[in-house]
Amino acid sequence: MVAIAQALVLRPQFLLIGEMSLGLAPVIIDRLIGVIRDLRAKGIGILLIEQFTQLALDVADRCYALSQGEVKFAGNLAQLKSDASILERAYLGA
Repeated sequence: MVAIAQALVLRPQFLLIGEMSLGLAPVIIDRLIGVIRDLRAKGIGILLIEQFTQLALDVADRCYALSQGEVKFAGNLAQLKSDASILERAYLGA
């Protein structure tokens, strides 16, 4: 939370946020997701790298799935929601 606040002092146009949920209690994660939504609504671009897929997808416009440094999927949420096996194939090779 402090790192995001420090970044916002500079009035960025874009934020890179990596593993925002790592080691945090669920109640804190919920608050941070609210902050991410507010920033997005204000026009700040956000690249969110997150291990919890559903958490990231709740605030995403676009999704990229990487496996071993290779892009396995790139598309919008409608594509991902229409085919639940996309992430399985991307990460498990199924």
